[in-house]
Amino acid sequence: MRAFTEERDWAQFHDPKSLILALTGEVGELAELFQWLPADTAANRAHEGHLHQRAGEELADVLLYLVRLADVLNIDLAEAAHRKLAGSSARFPAQEVHGQAPEKS
Repeated sequence: MRAFTEERDWAQFHDPKSLILALTGEVGELAELFQWLPADTAANRAHEGHLHQRAGEELADVLLYLVRLADVLNIDLAEAAHRKLAGSSARFPAQEVHGQAPEKS
């Protein structure tokens, strides 16, 4: 993403606020694909055809903006994800929460 951005001289537009707004917009586009689908059929309908293709495109946009934002903020996403998962594992031990939706704290 950095090389792609630098080749186009777009770094000047990639401040954190602008990237967060772009990321939010892409998440919105992904949500729009599923907005009116019945929850019990959404996953099956998304496995093939046009919806599958569009969902992949929007997920790619989300990923690319997220990766670019992490780069601009100098955050190692893999490390941050591992730390977050370790913290969540401690907060929600599998044997205590198995099959239950976590409560907000």
